[in-house]
Amino acid sequence: MKRIFTREQRMTIVYGILCIVLILVVLQLWLLTATMNAFLGGDEGVIWPAAGASVVCLLLNLGLLRHLYQIERSNP
Repeated sequence: MKRIFTREQRMTIVYGILCIVLILVVLQLWLLTATMNAFLGGDEGVIWPAAGASVVCLLLNLGLLRHLYQIERSNP
């Protein structure tokens, strides 16, 4: 079922998605900083879990981008 959103509804969705993306990007920056700090301190066991968490954040961002494209395609 295709749902047609008004312009205001679409902007609310876009702002919500942008907030989530901002949180994910800050999380990735924190993850990079913590991982580099641990690696330079000699702890190499944190590298792969951090890389996995970063890939999950990337996939979430790509999914949100795909959702935005679907909203734009369904609303002329």
